[in-house]
This record gives sequence, structure tokens and C-alpha cells, in this order.
Amino acid sequence: MKPSAFEPRSARPAAPVKNKPLRVARWRFYAVGMAMAAMVVALIAHVASLQVLPNADRGYQFLQDQGESRTLRTEVIPAYRGVITDRNGEPLAVSTPVSTLWANPKVLAAAVDRIPELAKALEQNPADLKARLERYSKKEFMYLKRGLAPQAAQTVLALDIPGVYEQVEYHRYYPAADVAAHLVGRTDVDDRGQEGMELAYDAWLTGENGAKEVLKDLRGRTVKELRLVKAARSGQNLALSIDLRLQYLAHRELRKALEAAGAKAGSIVILDVLTGEVLAMSNLPSYNPNDRSRNWGEGIRNRAITDLYEPGSTVKPWVVLAALETGKFKASDVIDTSPGYMMVGTKAIKDHQNYGALDMAMAIAKSSNIAMTKIAFALEPGTLRGMFARLGIGQPIGTGFPGEAVGSLPLFKASQRIERANMSYGYALNITALQAVQAYAVIASGGIKRPVSLLRVDTPPVGERVVAEDYTQQVQDMLKRVVTAEGTGRRAQAISYSVAGKTGTAFKAIGGSYAAQKQIGSFIGMAPADDPRIVAMVVIDEPAGTGVFGNGGYVAAPAFSKVAEDALRMLKVAPDNAKESESALASRKAAGDTAPAKPVPAANKAGSAT
Repeated sequence: MKPSAFEPRSARPAAPVKNKPLRVARWRFYAVGMAMAAMVVALIAHVASLQVLPNADRGYQFLQDQGESRTLRTEVIPAYRGVITDRNGEPLAVSTPVSTLWANPKVLAAAVDRIPELAKALEQNPADLKARLERYSKKEFMYLKRGLAPQAAQTVLALDIPGVYEQVEYHRYYPAADVAAHLVGRTDVDDRGQEGMELAYDAWLTGENGAKEVLKDLRGRTVKELRLVKAARSGQNLALSIDLRLQYLAHRELRKALEAAGAKAGSIVILDVLTGEVLAMSNLPSYNPNDRSRNWGEGIRNRAITDLYEPGSTVKPWVVLAALETGKFKASDVIDTSPGYMMVGTKAIKDHQNYGALDMAMAIAKSSNIAMTKIAFALEPGTLRGMFARLGIGQPIGTGFPGEAVGSLPLFKASQRIERANMSYGYALNITALQAVQAYAVIASGGIKRPVSLLRVDTPPVGERVVAEDYTQQVQDMLKRVVTAEGTGRRAQAISYSVAGKTGTAFKAIGGSYAAQKQIGSFIGMAPADDPRIVAMVVIDEPAGTGVFGNGGYVAAPAFSKVAEDALRMLKVAPDNAKESESALASRKAAGDTAPAKPVPAANKAGSAT
């Protein structure tokens, strides 16, 4: 049937299509192939340029920087802290290289199963180490253990635990340990000064760190040192004034004295009269600066410089010095001390006994409170204070030592009679042992006051004249009488050298009043007596005995005797009176070298006179 012309075109059957083979134009094939080849060539060329030609592409520098940032490091070269020595070059503080182990917590956390192994090697608690690791989990640095011996550190590193690394530091070592600890001081774990001369001269001793570039592997271990960025500058050395031989001597004799007296604490200071240098300074209790694990408490204090006390009768030569200078008194003047006590207002000033009439020398030898009080009342109110101040009392010594105390030296009015009396025999003022030594050095040097130095002095200072030599010589002669059989300091006599000095005893103020059972006994003197080379002081704090058994002549003078004898020998000072001293010692024993069988009852503060 023939289709109608009116039927829709879509309804008509489609004409059959013949299949033809698919043909790709040859030029298109070659075009695609060439494009792909060009891309490969370009990629190879770029990679080659990055690897071989540094200037071919700025991407080279980027990739190089990225690689080096993972392997190239700048490390600190720790500076060497200066050495502290004694005056003869003997080391007192030196720095030794040690290893510090640290960890990258982010890396170490991936090896948490090895924490017990690491803790055992570090001698630490595994739980504590794991807890620390968790606290530092967001950081990239954590100390594991510091100050290890290099061999010990290598043992830990040999475990090859990821994230554990080593760095070299310096650790401070003190060869003299507790013997010189108070003067030398100590540093902390970061080698910063914390006490003593380590603190006072920290800037001088501290060097400047350097830097170097190193190549590290993926575990953070140094593979190669590439170049020095900046050389480390070592700190400067420091030579102290002390002689280590004398320091050991003072330390040993102080320990013996404290044990013999059953005392709480004490100090010994030895000063070179000619230069003002401190040749020895020992305090007990002490501490070992090599042991940072302990809290040493009061053992850290350098009592000779920082602790104040009322000096007692050691001020009496200064009172006589002031009296002679005014011209109101002469050495031969006699003072009546009968009947052994005197009233000042409602207070009784007492001597140990009725000494009767005493000249100036015997007033010092017997340590008469009454004689000193009468002298003080005869002088203008400010005279004693003026003399004491010129000798260095109540004034900064200027050693630069941390915590150096100045003390107090009040000015009393004429109406303050009991206060003026108290000052004349060593109360109502506060001083340090080092101030007392400096004051006696003025007498020993003929009236010249020299700066006290804790550093070695290469050129002795000229000093300043503060008192006429004639007066100091007279007082010096009086001090010789103190160490005879008739004086309070007979136990201070030395075998080979003449000595001169003064005993001191003072009750301690506790809670606003004086404790009769707590006192400080001291002896301060010079030797040889006629041409002094040294001034030395022994302070014994709270001896077990009271009365005579706790006074300076009993607990401190014997230590002075030994210190003076041995120190002068070490300094190669020629003996000046071996026979005389031996005779004096014999007479002393014949006269009774021991304390009375029964202690003298402790008096109030006005009765302490030794």
C-alpha cells in the first residue's frame, strides 16, 4: 500500500544505513603523540634543572630549603664559665662538659611501648616519665635528664629510641666542696650564679655562647659539622683572696671548736693586715655546692658577712682608743671599779668581781664593764660612735658580696645613760664578724684603714689614716696583756708567735629580751703582736656552756691560738718568741688553765665582761 501524502513524516519507515569503517586523521594522531612527548621532555628537563642547575629555576632554592630544613640545624655552642681560683691558682670552681638528654615528645609518643626501657636506663619511674610525656605532648622539647656523664648518656642513646637526643652542656664542680662554699657560692643547673662570688661576679664569669651548622639524620643525630657560625667566648677567670691552705686550716679548727663547745654555729675570719685581703673565711654549718638535690637551709648563709650580732667586750679597745684620742685619758690613768658594780638609773652594771683600781691596760685585760662605763660617761655622747664609725662599724665594707650586712650604730643623747653604758661594753649596736676584723686591722696597721677585699690584690692599697699611730700602738700594747695569765684571753697564746687580742661574750637577744642561756663567745687578735701580719677572729654561737664555760676566752681563744700559729707558719712568717711563748704556756698551766670547777652564774646583759 502506497503511503498517503498526508501521513506524518515520522511515521514513515527510516531508510536503511550502511556501516562504514571508522577512520582517524593521521595528523591528529601525530599531534597528540608529539604533545605527550613534549610534556615528558619538559618534565625531565625541569627535574634535571632542579637537580643540576641551581640558577635554572627559583623552585630549586625552594626545594633545597625544604630539604635542608629537615636535615640542617644551627646548634648552640655553650660558653665555658670562667674558673674561680684561690690566690695561688688552686681551683675552687671549674666547669666540666656533661651530657643532657632531651626528647621530642611528638616523636617519642610514637614509641610509647619503649617508655619502660627508657625509664629504666634513666633510673626514673616509668609512670612519672609517661605522665611528663603526656604533659609535653603538644611541644617539641622536653628534658629527660641533665648533667649526665658522657658515658652514661651514650648508654641511653645506644637504645636507639626515636625522639631521644643529646646536647652538650657544662656542669659546675667545686673541688673544695663545703670548705669554701660560703665564699665561692654555687650555680644552678643552667650554670647561673646563685650564691656567693658566683652570684656577685656572674656577669664576669659568664661567657657568650657560639653557634654552628650541623647536618642531622632523620633521627636527629648529628652526622656532620658543616661550619662555624660564631665562636663561643669563654667567661673570665676570678682569683679570690683566700689561701686554700689557710681555708682548710680555719675550717678544721672551727669544726673542732664547735664540737668542743657543743655550739650551734660559728665563724673564723683571717685578714692580711698589709693588704686588706681575706685569707680565709669559714662558717659552720656549711653545705656542699656539688649536691644540688638537698635543701641546705641555714647552712647556705655566710655568717661572717651577713649575720649581725652584738659584739660584747671586743669593743673595749675601741673605747680606750677614743678616750686616748680626746686627751682626757692617758694609758697610765687609773680607774676605780670598786665595789664591782655600779648603778645607772635602776640598772646595775657589773664586773665578774671587784677588781679595784685598774689602769687602762688592766681594764682591758680584766674586761671591766665598770671601767668602760666610766670612760664613756666622761666623753661627749657622740665620741664613741664617731670612733666606731671611723673604724668601719655601721658602715658598708664594700666587698660586693650578696647580702653583706651594714649593721647599726645608733647615736645616743647625753640623757641616754644606760644606752651609752651598754655601747661601751658591746651592746646596743650590731656588727658583722668581718667589720670587727677590719676595725682590729686598723689598730694592727698603726691607724691605717684599708679596704677589705675578697679578691686577690696585686697592688696593696695605701689606705686611709683614721687614727694616729701613737694611740693605736698604745692600745696594741694593752692587748698583749689580755693574753697573759692575768687576762681573760690567756688560752689564745701561740707557741711560736706573740699575740695580742681581746675576748668577747654577749648574751643573745631572743624575742625582745636577753636569754641568759644563749650567748656568743668570741676572740679577735693579731699576730705577731709587735709587727702584725694577720688579724683573725673566732666566733662561737650558742656554746652549750654558760657563764665562764661559754665565754670567748674559754670557747674561742684556743681556736685562735691554733689558727694564728699554723697560719703564720704557712705564710712563712718568722717566729718571734718561741721561748717566751713556751714559758707563758707553762705559767698559764701552773696558774690553772682550765675553767673554774663551778660555772659563774650568768648575769644580765650588763654583767657580761669577757
